[in-house]
Amino acid sequence: MALSNLNNTHLSADEATAAKTALSQLETALTAVSINLQAADRQKYGRINEQNKLFVNKVFDFHNNQPDLQTSQVEWEEFDRDYNSRLLMENFILRLEALVTKLKGAKILHDYDNYNAALMDYGYTNYMAGAGGERYENKLKELKQFFQRKADSAPKGQ
Repeated sequence: MALSNLNNTHLSADEATAAKTALSQLETALTAVSINLQAADRQKYGRINEQNKLFVNKVFDFHNNQPDLQTSQVEWEEFDRDYNSRLLMENFILRLEALVTKLKGAKILHDYDNYNAALMDYGYTNYMAGAGGERYENKLKELKQFFQRKADSAPKGQ
C-alpha cells in the first residue's frame, strides 16, 4: 500500500483565523516600507551584490570608527537610517523565507495526500463502474478526462 496521510497536522479554525489576522497585521505594519518595483526599476536599482554590500559595510565601519575621514557630501544620518533599515529588512526577509519554505513543505505533503486519496477514489469508482453501478459510470466518465493517454507516436508496423 502506498504511503498516505504524510501530513496529519491541520490548523484549527481559530488557528487559521489567528494566522490570517497576523498576516494582515504584518501587511499593515509594513505598508509604509512596502514598495512594488517594476522590472525596469529592479534592473536599474538592484545593482548591489555581495561585493558591493561588503563595500557599504566597510564605509559604514569607517563612518562609525573614523568619522573625521568621511565626506560632508553624504547625509550620514540618512545613511545610518538606510543601513539599519536594510539590516532589519534582510532579517525580516530571511525569517519570512524560512516560513515560506516550511509552509511549502506542508502544502506539498497535503497535495500528495489529496492526490493519492483521489487516486484511491478513482480506482474504487472504476471498480464500481465495472460492476454495473450506473451512477459510478457517470462519475468515471467525468474523472477519466484526467487520464487520457496520448496516442503512440511511433509509425504503425514498427
